[in-house]
Amino acid sequence: MKMIVGLGNPGKKYERTRHNVGFMVVDELSFRYQTPWKKSKFNGMTSSIVVNGEKMLLVKPLTFMNLSGECVRPLMDYYDISVDDVMIIYDDLDLPTGKIRLRQKGSAGGHNGMKSLIQHLKTQEFNRIRVGVDRPANGDIINYVLGDFPKAEQADIIDAIKKSADAVEAWSSKDFAEVMNQFN
Repeated sequence: MKMIVGLGNPGKKYERTRHNVGFMVVDELSFRYQTPWKKSKFNGMTSSIVVNGEKMLLVKPLTFMNLSGECVRPLMDYYDISVDDVMIIYDDLDLPTGKIRLRQKGSAGGHNGMKSLIQHLKTQEFNRIRVGVDRPANGDIINYVLGDFPKAEQADIIDAIKKSADAVEAWSSKDFAEVMNQFN
């Protein structure tokens, strides 16, 4: 089984914000496979899909971004999922809006959700999809990432969400390095 974690913040207030692009990707996968979300006992929402015979657990931590690891680590332990079978999807200020970048390891890069995951997983070496949301011109990062995408960026972000979901599907039957070559 593989675990696909979309990072975001729970609640209607944050639903369409830049910081919730990880939630949007796993929601896209849940929609494609018509699977319901269920509340887990580990402070998250989960949904299961099967892609090319590979079972994948979709996860949306309900801990708020800064504590994402508190949901992910217990789920990994409960389902006996190794760090090699985990993929984290999250927003990235260092990529233009709509650009995606797949990586197998790396630092948190200032992203608090990733800091929490690195702390709880005790490694920086796990698969990830970074979804570009660009940087604010005025430097106000908090309000920027907690803001909605403007109309001018919506087509780009929808495309990035679909490409990210396609990359997850490709990972069901390919090595992650091969998926990186295909989507980067």
